[in-house]
Amino acid sequence: MTDKTILRALRGETLPTPPIWMMRQAGRYLPEYRATRAQAGDFLSLCYTPDLAAEVTLQPIRRYGFDAAILFADILLLPQALGPKLWFETGEGPRMETTTTMDQVKALKPTSEIHETLSPIYETVRILARDLPRETTLIGFAGSPWTIATYMIAGRGSKDQAAAHRLKDTDRATFQAIIDRVTEATVEYLSAQVQAGAEVIKLFDSWAGSLKGQDFQDFAVKPAAEIISALKARHPGLPIIAFPREAGDGYIGFARATGADCVAIDNSVTPEWAAANVQKDGCVQGNLAPEHMVTGGEALVRETLRVVNAFRKGPHIFNLGHGITPEADPENVTLMIETVRNA
Repeated sequence: MTDKTILRALRGETLPTPPIWMMRQAGRYLPEYRATRAQAGDFLSLCYTPDLAAEVTLQPIRRYGFDAAILFADILLLPQALGPKLWFETGEGPRMETTTTMDQVKALKPTSEIHETLSPIYETVRILARDLPRETTLIGFAGSPWTIATYMIAGRGSKDQAAAHRLKDTDRATFQAIIDRVTEATVEYLSAQVQAGAEVIKLFDSWAGSLKGQDFQDFAVKPAAEIISALKARHPGLPIIAFPREAGDGYIGFARATGADCVAIDNSVTPEWAAANVQKDGCVQGNLAPEHMVTGGEALVRETLRVVNAFRKGPHIFNLGHGITPEADPENVTLMIETVRNA
């Protein structure tokens, strides 16, 4: 449906009311999500059980009527499909078998073999394409190569991505080989999501902000451009959102450099700055601070209106500057949506 509001915004149309969805909108802040996750038993089982993954994707659509649903999965399912073991430590997050040598890179599975592991994800997409309301856009996603590489190299998340930077600076060939393998696999993974029914793709580069200077160009911009170019060649007209989180001045020109139809921005930059510097190149997504979903009140209303008004003169998709947190109050989400739609 080309008249879906998010698709119109991604084509560059300025709408009187911005379409709205929320990163991590299916998550622990919702009691219905917690119940379904308990039914699954653990997080990875939830991701790999299509009926349950589709259910948690649909829950925020039923509750709030968002303009888009984003596939419920995890960015680390792709590197897991390449061979490294993945598990989640309760209260601590993901752990992954590390990839730090050229021999380990060469031992990764061929890209052609990832679909066997990831087939349940594609089934989830097919269920959602069938069951979502007609007006709701279905977004597929993957992590960008730099962010995926940081987990593959360190075996876990970190605040400074030190292990990945160290390998990048001391063994460039191995580091580049990891980036290249992830880039190639990401194209195949996302293309399969589109074939299953995803209407929009989003690339999450959660740790892009720690790349500086030429490294940002080489490992945030270049891989994103390669992925976007390959996907658009296979799927003409496919809209793609890129999120180089905490890129700062790197947001400027990112859409032009990568071919992305929309740049998602975090809340470390102001909406006024982003409207002046980023929206001139097309659609912007963002960027209410997620803490307002916890604290609510007048500040939530005021800052929501600030974001809407800052981006009013161009194409805009309303979203948070990062994912909603488990501590968020579901009633504050309702207040945010009402504020956007009545602005």
